[in-house]
Amino acid sequence: MSREFPIGLTPPDWLVRNLRPQQAPVNRPAVARAAVAMTLPLVIGMAAGQPAYGALVSMGALSGVIGDTADAYRMRILNIAIPQLFGAVGITLGAAVYGQGWPAVATVTGVALVSGMISTIGAVASVSGLLLLLNCVIGAGLPMPGAWWLAPLLMTGGGLLVLLLALLAWPLRSGVPERTAVAATYRTVADLLAACGSEVPGTYEDARHTVTQSLNQSYDLVLARRARHHGRSPELARLLAQLNAITPVVEAAPAAHLHGRPLPPEVPEAVHHLARAIETGFTGPLALALPAPGSETGRAVDHALRHAAAVVTAPDLDPRGPEDDRLGRPARLGTRAARAARDVALSAASWRYGLRLALCIGLAQVLVSTVPVARSYWVALTITFVLKPDFGSVFSRALLRALGTVAGLVVAAAVLSQVPRGWWDVPVMLVLASLIPALTPRGYGYQTAAITPVILLLSDILNHQGTALLLPRLVDSLIGCGIALVAGYLLWPESWHTRVGDKLADAVADTARYVDAAFGPDVDPAARARMRRRLYRDLSVVRTEFQRALTEPPPTGSRAAAWWPLVVAVERIVDATTAARVRVKHGAEPPSGPELAQVTLQLRELAEGLRDTEVLYPVRTDLPGPAGSVLEPLRQEVAAARAITSPQTS
Repeated sequence: MSREFPIGLTPPDWLVRNLRPQQAPVNRPAVARAAVAMTLPLVIGMAAGQPAYGALVSMGALSGVIGDTADAYRMRILNIAIPQLFGAVGITLGAAVYGQGWPAVATVTGVALVSGMISTIGAVASVSGLLLLLNCVIGAGLPMPGAWWLAPLLMTGGGLLVLLLALLAWPLRSGVPERTAVAATYRTVADLLAACGSEVPGTYEDARHTVTQSLNQSYDLVLARRARHHGRSPELARLLAQLNAITPVVEAAPAAHLHGRPLPPEVPEAVHHLARAIETGFTGPLALALPAPGSETGRAVDHALRHAAAVVTAPDLDPRGPEDDRLGRPARLGTRAARAARDVALSAASWRYGLRLALCIGLAQVLVSTVPVARSYWVALTITFVLKPDFGSVFSRALLRALGTVAGLVVAAAVLSQVPRGWWDVPVMLVLASLIPALTPRGYGYQTAAITPVILLLSDILNHQGTALLLPRLVDSLIGCGIALVAGYLLWPESWHTRVGDKLADAVADTARYVDAAFGPDVDPAARARMRRRLYRDLSVVRTEFQRALTEPPPTGSRAAAWWPLVVAVERIVDATTAARVRVKHGAEPPSGPELAQVTLQLRELAEGLRDTEVLYPVRTDLPGPAGSVLEPLRQEVAAARAITSPQTS
């Protein structure tokens, strides 16, 4: 039932986007793991007469629950185990300077700098940096029971308990998440083929974006597993070959879409059959009821589908074959770690974010450790969660953090005031812990509302302050949000500009190189495939950045909205290039050298224009070329992109 707002009281679009819950299914196994991993330590601690020790293990389990997001079992080892090591270092450093004033400020601020810099590497490094700083803040703000080594040991044990529970089904389900991901990719490609020729605006573009995300996830899962697998596995060779085999189908889709007519329903249905064969491990002859192709586009789709069917149902695949290496082997873990460390040390972006986080944490720690006013570690804790580079808009996260904290404090008030401390904490924790993985996919505000009462309950077990915690924690959260907004948002010019324009400029320049590679005679097909996938992945990042920018308040959000037509135009340029390449491969006349040079020149000029000015302006769009050329659709798309005018800044 829709709700009508009086004229003038309609909430702004950016606020609605921030508050709207995301639709996501509940991960029941994750809910069960969280409930068991965070409740069992409390039971053992109380039975042994050491509830504080049980609370520390549960606190470590909380960090494991936050990192328990991967589907593949080998990825879970990385996502949970490695961050636990950083968390152990953080709690050790924080506890060493507990109550020491300026040494605590210097230590926590230095940890914040390192945490911010390594958080820019990737997903695992981001969680590791989060736990490094999070535990350091907790160690510097709460008295830890026992010897110095006991707190890191107990908290690490809690995180590893989550990992142990997550790996219990590994012997029975080894390889299942990877196969499921590959089959899901095939289904998204079937939806893409069904959308080809659709007259409904955005249908094809949304389906293509979904395919890109699914391909990225599948390749990340399979390649990550291969990088840690000893020897060459036939199962991994098959999964990679199946992923590589769907690439020609994805490449043929733009040509089919530009043809302007929907594909026969037998075509997407054939891909659904292949998805089911992947899930069940079927090998052998598979009858595909494909209609006879009547055009070069139809021949491209038919050829790509039959090749994919042959690979999917092949009884044996040589694990040493070329299909395994089409996208290149991932480097060794040590090589990638050294490369990441070098990139972080030399990256202006990582230093900028590290200094930004260190400034905010330093201000919070000065307030907590040196100013003679009762403030707690909750100030720095709030900043740690708000200022995450890969978690979205700082402004929206500060807003949602404040709202989520208020909701969480209401729950915590009921628990701390009505539930006696002791064994009653066990059923309460069982319920509260299960809410964390259930509500986290809904959005950051929901996650905050679920985590807040859990942390407060564990803090009360450690320092026995009861309901006296509630109002100070609310004030501390608001102070932390205020510091993050002022010192981490308003004072940084980049906060007031969207990054859509810069990322689009990079994508357009890469597109110019892709156009050259698509029709060059001496380009390795595998290199061309890697270039195309990297380009579509970058465009997916642009879309994500665009969606993030829309959650910012004016003027940033309104400026971002002005870039959307150009985002779509660049995506259409890449599609037109891929379609032209497919047509040439299946019999069309290749473009001439001068025509190709003219198109790439126009693309490079567009990229430079996006970098050199904050204002989009109309430019020359006449792209003469031979009528009926395979590049004619591409020339039209480039002209349309260059004709877009916007008075908004980047």
